[in-house]
Amino acid sequence: MELLYKSTRGGEDKVKASEAILKGLACDGGLFVPEEIPRLQADLKQWKDYTYQQVAYEVMKLYLTDFTEEELKECINRAYDEKFDTPEIAPMAEADGAWYLELFHGATIAFKDMALSILPHLMTTSAKKNKIQNDIVILTATSGDTGKAALAGFADVPGTKIIVFYPKNGVSPIQERQMVTQKGDNTYVVGIEGNFDDAQNGVKKIFADRQLAVCLEEKGYQFSSANSINIGRLVPQIVYYVYAYLTLLREERIEEAEKINVVVPTGNFGNILAAFYAKNMGIPIHKLICASNENKVLYDFFETGCYDKNREFILTSSPSMDILISSNLERLIYRVCGNDASVNRELMNSLQTTGKYAVTDAMRAELKDFAGGYASEADTAAKIRNLYEKTGYVLDTHTAVASAVYDDYVKKTGDNTKTVIASTASPFKFGRSVLSAIDPKYDSLSDYEQIDELAKVANVEIPKAIEEIRSAPVVHYHICGKDQMVEEIKKFLGV
Repeated sequence: MELLYKSTRGGEDKVKASEAILKGLACDGGLFVPEEIPRLQADLKQWKDYTYQQVAYEVMKLYLTDFTEEELKECINRAYDEKFDTPEIAPMAEADGAWYLELFHGATIAFKDMALSILPHLMTTSAKKNKIQNDIVILTATSGDTGKAALAGFADVPGTKIIVFYPKNGVSPIQERQMVTQKGDNTYVVGIEGNFDDAQNGVKKIFADRQLAVCLEEKGYQFSSANSINIGRLVPQIVYYVYAYLTLLREERIEEAEKINVVVPTGNFGNILAAFYAKNMGIPIHKLICASNENKVLYDFFETGCYDKNREFILTSSPSMDILISSNLERLIYRVCGNDASVNRELMNSLQTTGKYAVTDAMRAELKDFAGGYASEADTAAKIRNLYEKTGYVLDTHTAVASAVYDDYVKKTGDNTKTVIASTASPFKFGRSVLSAIDPKYDSLSDYEQIDELAKVANVEIPKAIEEIRSAPVVHYHICGKDQMVEEIKKFLGV
C-alpha cells in the first residue's frame, strides 16, 4: 500500500516519498508528514537478531513505499558500511543504570551521520525515479553537526552541490574545523555573522523565494534540504530507536513488550520526534524525555503549553542545542491539533509574527507522552565529572545534558522504568569542554593536546574523524552577514 505525504500547512497536494525527499520543504513553507504513521509488521522478537541494515529495511520500507526493494536495500547497504567504526552501527553502553545509545560511530562522530549517510543515496535515487535533469543544490543551516555530516555525505556525489551556513562564533573549534577543511568541488561552507536561528530562518526564506527558484531553474539547478526538516532525514532516525529496543531484547535486558523510557538531548526536535514515531509504530516506549540546555524553550513549552522564542540566546558548551526555533516541533503540533492544517498554520504564523504561540488544553493533553527537563551549564559539567569518576565512561556535553535531565526526572517522579539515553556525539568533538568538566587542570592545553589527553582519560582511541583534520588545510574561508546568504549562493553557483 502506497504511503503519501502532505504538508503540515495544507497548501500542497499529496506527494510520494521520493518527491517529498527531493522537495525537502513543502511549497507553502510546511513540513511533509506521512498521511499516517505505519505500524511495524511483525512481532519484535522475530527481529531481535537482525543486523542494523536489516532493521533499517523493515522500518524504512513502510515509509518509502515508492522505492523498490532493490533500490532501498542498495541505499541502506551503501550508507551503513565501513564508514562506521563498528559493525553494530549504533551500539549500546551501560553506565550507572542507564543504557547509552551511541550514535556517534560514523564518519563525523555525531548522530547526524545516522541519517546523513543515507540521505544522499535516497536523494539521487529519488532524482532518477522522478527523471530530474537539474543539479540538486542542497541548502543547509547547521548548529554544528548537520553541516559536516551533510558535507561528508554529499561531497563529490554526481548531480549535487551542497551549501552549508553555520553561525561563525556558535560552534565548537572542532566542529568548525571539520567543516572548513571539507574537500569536494561541489561543497561550499559559509560562516554567518549571527546565530543558528538566523541561519535557519535565512534558509527557510530562500526556500520560499519563488523568484530565486525560477532563476536557478533556468540555470539547471533546484534546491533541496539536508536539514531535519527533510523527511529523508527523519525516517532513518526512527530506525535506531527500533534497533535499540531490539538490542535490549536480544541481550535479555528487558522482557518482551516491556516499556522503556527514552531521553534525547534536543534542539531542533527531529531526533526526539523520530522516537515518537517509533513509539507510534509499536515500540513500547513509556515516556519521551525532552532534554534542553539553558536555551530551554522546549522545556518551557512542555511546562506551560506556550512556545516563546522571545528570550536571550545563550551560547553554551552544547552548541548543537543552542536553538530557539525548533523546526521539527511543527510536525508534532500538526499531529496534536488533530492534523488540522489551518490550526497549525495559524500557530506557525503567530510564531513568525510575534515569536510565540500557545496550544489549547486539549492539545496539551495530547502531549502526555512527553516530559521536559533542562540542565544548566554547571549541571552538565557536574554530570560529565561524576559519571566519569563513578564509572570511567565519558560523555560529550550534549549527552551529559540528557543524562543530567534524566537524573532529575527520576528524582521528581520516582519512575524507574529502564531507560535509553541518546548519546548524540563523541566527547572528542567537544574535548575542551569535556576535559574542563573532568578537571580544570587541562584548560591550559591546546585543542589538539586536549584530544590526546582525552584519549588517555577515556581509554579509547582517537577517532579517525579527529585525526584527519589535524593537518587538513582550510579550504572554506567564506563569511557573510545574515542578509547576504542569497549573494553567497549565487556566487558559488555562478548565477
